[in-house]
Amino acid sequence: MKCIALQHLAFENLGCFENVLLEQGFIIEYRQAGLQALSQDEWLNTALIVVLGGPLGVYQTADYPCLREEIDGITSRLAAQQPTLGICLGAQLMAAALGAKVYPGKAKEIGWGKVELSAMGAASALASLAGVPVLHWHGDTFDLPQDVLHLASTLLTPNQAFALGDYGLGLQFHPEVDGRQIETWLIGHTGELYEEGISIPVLRAESQQKAELAIAAGQAMLRQWLAGALHGL
Repeated sequence: MKCIALQHLAFENLGCFENVLLEQGFIIEYRQAGLQALSQDEWLNTALIVVLGGPLGVYQTADYPCLREEIDGITSRLAAQQPTLGICLGAQLMAAALGAKVYPGKAKEIGWGKVELSAMGAASALASLAGVPVLHWHGDTFDLPQDVLHLASTLLTPNQAFALGDYGLGLQFHPEVDGRQIETWLIGHTGELYEEGISIPVLRAESQQKAELAIAAGQAMLRQWLAGALHGL
């Protein structure tokens, strides 16, 4: 089985999810958005596609045509009910592919915090995340698409996670992040962190402190979701 992970920043990778995918027997292939487009055949026939995060806005398609290509690819993939995981920007692209509006949120949400699971979320793979701080790093948000299950929220961002059947999962937050490797994020996003007045030493220390628990919870969530998403493969 192949997993294609679509990247929008080189340092925003599969993180702690990578080991889970390897143990499940996946061959992982990274593609860089804007440089290594997926073919229609790949969108429709790859066992698993993970669309990762990045600083782009879904609504910036005029400046970044690759976003339109991704929305179209995700649209066709979800219509074919093929296993698809979207994280942060990836979740926003999934929401757009399902016809929902994506737009700047009230404020940026950056740092570690728990998500509030809905009743559906508590009965889903996200149950592993109950009470566990996860990394938030976004400025945009989205309306909840039609025909999806609302799984999680925070006070600032009501739509933090949704599921489409057992094959589609959109996560606004970052359960894939390995807090022990947060330095790449702190370096790569330094401009944004300074602009938002976020203490880099505090975020570094908090990431390292919460890493072990967050990794275990994120990996457990992914294993459970894969069990349902891949049952027909």
